[in-house]
Amino acid sequence: MLIRDVPDFPSPGVLFKDVTPWLADGAAFSSAIDTLARHFSARAVDVVVGVEARGFIVASPVALALRTGFVPARKPGKLPWRVATREYSLEYGSGSLEIHEDAIRPGDRVVIVDDVLATGGTAGAAIALVEQLGGEVTGLGFLLELAHLGGRARLGDLDICALEVV
Repeated sequence: MLIRDVPDFPSPGVLFKDVTPWLADGAAFSSAIDTLARHFSARAVDVVVGVEARGFIVASPVALALRTGFVPARKPGKLPWRVATREYSLEYGSGSLEIHEDAIRPGDRVVIVDDVLATGGTAGAAIALVEQLGGEVTGLGFLLELAHLGGRARLGDLDICALEVV
């Protein structure tokens, strides 16, 4: 498996799952992008939202493969224009995400992509932002799911594609 365990990051007691070795392996990275794009290719998708920061790395090529636009969901203060904001809880703290308020148009069909599904807090915030802007989330894609943290159950009946589940 191309996932590195990093103990006590970003805070004591957290076992961080580092996917950068997966991203650094050309064959594994390419296969991951192909698999995610293939999973969502049968549906109509208008835009792929990538969650900061490693989600950008995965979501951008998925958007290219699906021939859709890409929208970044960023940490506060990183986007230069008017934004919609949503706060959320993590397994080791809290955070918030922002999307430009004109990045998702009413009726847009959206796939959200991030590197890891853990507690579902970040994904839930991204879903709420898309819906707040009038979009419809049609699926979520992840490289890795940490099943023991129960994030999938917190995201409702949405189609979730996780390439590795631990």
